[in-house]
Amino acid sequence: MGRIRDKYFGSRAFYASALAIALPIAVQNCFTNFVNLLDNVMVGQMGTLEMSGVSISNQLLFVCNLCIFGTVSGGGIFCSQFFGKEDDEGIRNTIRFKLLLGAAIITTSILIFIFLGRELIALFLSGEKDQASVRVTLEQGYSYLRIMTLGIPGFLLSQVYASTLREGGETMLPMRSGIIAILTNLGLNYLLIFGHFGFPRLGVDGAAIATVISRYVEAGIIIVKSGRFPFFRGLYRTLLIPFPLFRRIFRAAIPLMLNETFWSLAMSALVQCYSTRGINAVAGYNIANTIIQVANSAFLAIGSSIGIIIGNLLGAGKGEEAVSTDRKLIVFSMMVGAATGALLLLISEVFPLLYNTSHEARRIAAELIMIQGLFLPLFALRNASYFTLRSGGKIMITILTDSLFMWMVPVPLAFALSRFTSLPVPALFAIVQSSYIFNCIVGVVLIKRRVWVRNIVA
Repeated sequence: MGRIRDKYFGSRAFYASALAIALPIAVQNCFTNFVNLLDNVMVGQMGTLEMSGVSISNQLLFVCNLCIFGTVSGGGIFCSQFFGKEDDEGIRNTIRFKLLLGAAIITTSILIFIFLGRELIALFLSGEKDQASVRVTLEQGYSYLRIMTLGIPGFLLSQVYASTLREGGETMLPMRSGIIAILTNLGLNYLLIFGHFGFPRLGVDGAAIATVISRYVEAGIIIVKSGRFPFFRGLYRTLLIPFPLFRRIFRAAIPLMLNETFWSLAMSALVQCYSTRGINAVAGYNIANTIIQVANSAFLAIGSSIGIIIGNLLGAGKGEEAVSTDRKLIVFSMMVGAATGALLLLISEVFPLLYNTSHEARRIAAELIMIQGLFLPLFALRNASYFTLRSGGKIMITILTDSLFMWMVPVPLAFALSRFTSLPVPALFAIVQSSYIFNCIVGVVLIKRRVWVRNIVA
């Protein structure tokens, strides 16, 4: 029994050191998602159609955000190991790479949203027969999307700076700047959505304006406060990166960016499959997904900390310590997933009552929340496995077990069930979620084979 405890569970000091990195990330993520929840509830007070339009637009923005995340994560693999090696110039060059590739991504995204936004939103409304409802949802969604494009550059800057700080173990500054931005967003939402204290009542446009302003508040704070760190000094003296290093980072970052892109597109495809059941299905999924993202914050933060901690150990040449540490962190992540899953089950019937929407949308939301609560430990394991494999630069393996798996199993499954059966959304959702067990099995096998134990900056 003692050997099992020592193998799979750490000491109090072990968890304290892990939580020192994970907790600020979890607090920021949880706070962000909680405020998104409040925003969602505020928009939800306007009605089902407005809420559905915003939900669809956010699904499109989610693809752009994940592309940015993939870019900073690809550079982050090197950045984390450069921190372990204590190489400031290597860190600076990695930051420059994140900025350059990120600028190309956001330019492309903004052009797509401006010129093809209506057509993309319409894809999610194909299951609704009431054309009047379709028109209102489309207009509300597109108006929100156009304004939100203005905040994409601010999002890129905050992600580049915050990710770099976290990779070096500095998690408090990103957390503080994120919380200030979130409070700004929440306050402006209250004023601009409903028109309180003499402000104009702007509805969904007010929600978008509030988010855009908060993005630049966060970016401004984190850029100004980051000046005290040596690896940010001289960052903009040049944007040229030594070609051998650029090529190495590019080889890691492009596949990872493509992985995040195709994964986010797969998630959007799943939502589109669920949307074939009508506006109530879109609204119900949006309600459920909002609280699910809050619950996911805890184990997602542990996954991020796995990437940082294991990357630092691998960069310092401590392979065996990385293996032992990773095993304990994966078990810890699953325990957190089980605890948050239980909380979802407890609130599943109550949470949808916060929304001013139809009884059918609330019923769908409650059932989706319960289903996700049962599957949360599985998704905690999947997330921890992903960050473990990525920490050693095994990008192609993470693509195979992440986005490629999504397009080979869940998406075709959801497509077939949504087009060729009359199953309701909760049943579709449950079947799709259960398919991820195969992905987890592959991840565990690869971790046990230690294919990820590599120092890529030696």
